[in-house]
Amino acid sequence: MTVGHAAVGMGDVVASAWSHLSGRGASLSAVDEAIVWQGRAPRVVTAVGVGAGLAVAGVVMQALTHNPLADPYLLGVSSGASVGAVGALVLGVTALWVLPAAAFGGALAALATTMAISGRGASPVRIILSGVAVGYLASALVSLLVFSSTRGDAYREILSWLLGSLGSSRWWEAGVATGAAALAAIVVATRARTLDALLLGDDAAVSLGVDVRRERPWLMVLVAVLTGALVSVSGAIGFVGLVVPHMARLVAGQRHRLLLPTAALGGAFFLLLADTAARTVFEPVEVPVGIVTALVGGPAFAVLLRRSR
Repeated sequence: MTVGHAAVGMGDVVASAWSHLSGRGASLSAVDEAIVWQGRAPRVVTAVGVGAGLAVAGVVMQALTHNPLADPYLLGVSSGASVGAVGALVLGVTALWVLPAAAFGGALAALATTMAISGRGASPVRIILSGVAVGYLASALVSLLVFSSTRGDAYREILSWLLGSLGSSRWWEAGVATGAAALAAIVVATRARTLDALLLGDDAAVSLGVDVRRERPWLMVLVAVLTGALVSVSGAIGFVGLVVPHMARLVAGQRHRLLLPTAALGGAFFLLLADTAARTVFEPVEVPVGIVTALVGGPAFAVLLRRSR
């Protein structure tokens, strides 16, 4: 929170936090108070929540699908959220809560469509293919909305959301991100042994007493709802849920009891650094954080592939 164009020291950050947490009056100037408490603080908290949540979701999806390329967006959730968000932007709705609500609704609709296409008790391959189909359909709808309805500077606002951005984060969005990530992480942690068994394959999991037909759809729905909540406040930020789980495995191994918290910490740290770079490196221009995560995540993933060859 001390990094940026405006000079804010650690003492200013502590003073602002103490004044709000203790209920006393602000000890900083109005400008510094706005920079710290209304600008950077909710953005930092949102980055931590979104990064941790996406990393945990990526770990779970890779275990459920037996696919090292799986990420939280595999079920078409992010594309569905994009349809809802772009639809709200095209209609010009300005209420603060409408955009996240529309994005979350679109994510749930995409999830429901994916699960309906794949059918009850479907295999991982069938679920993945259903999610890919829904994702392509939703992406086509987004393109149709953009090219048929947007005018003037609306393109910039839509592109910023589609690439992922934390620039407009407020405290209630920080609460959504951290609350959803914490709740999902706690629930998933209780299924650490189940994920260990699923990582060995369905037959091995069944022999170990795991009800695969019940556990996999339930966990996928949980991950999709978590992803929808995160995407609704940050946009579709790529590579966090794909690269961070692989990095975490280098540190914690394959056991999910250690892997899940390691990935959560790594995802929070990675997205926090990426967002700080997005708002400072290219000053006075601020770029969407999704561009930074892709610039860093792509080469990092290539290095991981080389190490594991």
